[in-house]
Amino acid sequence: MYISNEGLLVILFAGLVAGWLAGKVVRGTGFGIIGDIVVGIAGALVASFLFPKLGIRLGTGLVSEIVYSAIGAVILLLVVRLVRGGGRF
Repeated sequence: MYISNEGLLVILFAGLVAGWLAGKVVRGTGFGIIGDIVVGIAGALVASFLFPKLGIRLGTGLVSEIVYSAIGAVILLLVVRLVRGGGRF
């Protein structure tokens, strides 16, 4: 899958916003602001590849990318919490 430079910048920006948002949604499991932003960027990358493969479409544009990224970041934070926290949600 090819991602243009502009697409990568949108994913990174959405990841920044999504990381902050995911840190607020999943309280107590964040890694601080910098760690949450990194998880948000990772969630944005995962979501941008995974959701189209699953056929999940929320629309187009920056807002939908932020929603995708936030969902991906929340899922990543929950998985990290499961691995790190002994399996408790």
